[in-house]
Parts: sequence; C-alpha cells; structure tokens
Amino acid sequence: MADESNEQKHFTLTEAERTRAEVEPILISAMERRRQLAELEEKLGAVAQHIGLLGGVLVQHKQVAELRQQHNLVSTKLRGELERIESTGCVVKDLDTGLLDFPAILNDEEVYLCWRLGEDRIRFYHGIHEGFAGRKPLDPRDTGGSSSVH
Repeated sequence: MADESNEQKHFTLTEAERTRAEVEPILISAMERRRQLAELEEKLGAVAQHIGLLGGVLVQHKQVAELRQQHNLVSTKLRGELERIESTGCVVKDLDTGLLDFPAILNDEEVYLCWRLGEDRIRFYHGIHEGFAGRKPLDPRDTGGSSSVH
C-alpha cells in the first residue's frame, strides 16, 4: 500500500487562494508567537549569562521558572499553528516575513505559487529549486480553472 503522506498536494491557483485566506490569520498569530518566543529566549539568555557571571548567586528562581513555562507554552502553540498551516499542503518558507509557498504544476512544471503577508493575492511563482529572489509574475490569464495552473 502506498504511503499517502509522501504524496505532495498540488494546488490550483483557486485552491491556493482559498487556502491562503484560510491560513492567513493563523500565520499572523504564528508570527506574533515567533516574536514572543524570541523575546523570551533573549530574557532566558540574559539570565543564563547572569548565572554564568555570578555563579547562580541571587537568581530569581520563581522568575526563571515562569519564563521557562511561558517559553514552553508559546513554543507549543507556535508548533501547533505551524502544523495547522502545513497540514493544508502549503509550506511556510519564512515566518519572520510571512512567506508561504503552494506546490503547483504550471505548464507541466512543478513550481511553488508564492505569497507574502501584505500581498492582496497570489501573483507570483518560482521553480522548486529557486527561492523568493527567483519569483516571476503569474500570467494574468492563469486561473484555477485553466489548464496552465493545476
């Protein structure tokens, strides 16, 4: 029996747009959690440096425990949000800028339909071995129902 989890979903432009709209609020939340996580990691790093310098003297154990608990909670929520996004078949490429890719077939070639938070719709694509810098505009005639994007 074939393992279906190894098969990559390919989006039509219409499906990618629908999915983009569905995951955008989750992406925004994940981006905020990523920022929170970075702040907590910075605070925990400062505590570790303080401990290293002073040998653990005057460490606020309750404060450190609360920071670790917050870090674990935010990290767990972030992982859940990323899993929800990726369970749709799209790929989170850059959480800091809100960059998503949607696997697709364009003119018989496997590509990624590419969208970044702040763009009103998916307007670009790039080859699977290219990144954001290799984005090319979609032909305005490409639609979810056309034979060129499927």
